[in-house]
Amino acid sequence: MALCIPTTTSTSTSYINCCATNPNETLFPSLSFKLPLLWPWQKENRVKMGPLKVSPMGFGTWAWGNKLLWGYRESMDGELQKVFNLAVDNGINLFDTADSYGTGRLNGQSERLLGKFIREYGGQKLVQNDIIIATKFAAYPWRLTPGQFVNACKSSVDRLQLEQIGIGQLHWSTANYAPLQEMALWDGLVAMYEKGLVQAVGVSNYGPKQLVRVHKYLNDRGIPLCSAQVQFSLLSYGNEQMEIKSICDSLNIQLIAYSPLGLGMLTGKYTLSTLPNGPRALLFRQILPGLEPLLRCMREIATKRQKTMSQVAINWCISKGSIPIPGVKSIKQTQDNLGSLGWRLNKDELFQLETAAQLSPRKMIQNIFQTR
Repeated sequence: MALCIPTTTSTSTSYINCCATNPNETLFPSLSFKLPLLWPWQKENRVKMGPLKVSPMGFGTWAWGNKLLWGYRESMDGELQKVFNLAVDNGINLFDTADSYGTGRLNGQSERLLGKFIREYGGQKLVQNDIIIATKFAAYPWRLTPGQFVNACKSSVDRLQLEQIGIGQLHWSTANYAPLQEMALWDGLVAMYEKGLVQAVGVSNYGPKQLVRVHKYLNDRGIPLCSAQVQFSLLSYGNEQMEIKSICDSLNIQLIAYSPLGLGMLTGKYTLSTLPNGPRALLFRQILPGLEPLLRCMREIATKRQKTMSQVAINWCISKGSIPIPGVKSIKQTQDNLGSLGWRLNKDELFQLETAAQLSPRKMIQNIFQTR
């Protein structure tokens, strides 16, 4: 695992990845002072996303409020604030959420928590103002007009208690089952952008053909499509994902990779005898038996690099030019994910991983709303 040097701040302990590949070798052999918080990847290496500049990795907050799949409890909020602080202290400025995140009475809880954590962040005001929230608006069947979609955006602004959202995203396409609604939602994206409710717009779960269509539609209206969020990982590696990435590159759209760890299957911590609680266990039973070629390759590269398997999986996404948004619930997960930054897999390692991914017979099940 990469060397991490703790530095104390007013809000949390910040862990700086020194990118050392040898445990007996550091970049600072006679270090007698605390490292500055701003590390090379944090400012100079920000990624351009439309009018915004974001960290090369963000964090997803699907688990923040979701009791059913992720076991959220309101007693976890104090730990989640520390997670948020640690991420921001280490240069992460992109946080992804959605108006549908949160189960039952906790619907919208993820947005409420993010707004609270931003307000209560105790670090520098300049850093606080640099935080970018990317939220997604669900294509619910009762959202039939652009105005209803704009109202959804206003509700998210209220929950977040922000003057403006960074990126407003359509959570999924209705093209497969309600194409007329799809056009209204696209007009809703235009309207929320023109009203200044969002700095940029994006889409999620769009396949190659529909991605080209929405880009053209928005471009004709003078609205740049800033991002496309899809499931993108070694567990879902294939022709369609790479086609989407190629389209994004050609149209200047930034690809955001959700589930870069395959809901946890690429962390190396689960086997058929050690499955997670809840609905994930059923999926893991189906996919894990066919993942051995990929997991073995990841483990070998992680050992050689002195990284964790999670860091290898996330770094693959970064190396392919996407911005991964792994979910985090604990300080330990946050520290581990931060170790994905500051280094890059080489060409040989990328080839080995992708070959192993293709040899693994089972892939991650795609989102049911993913379009062609």
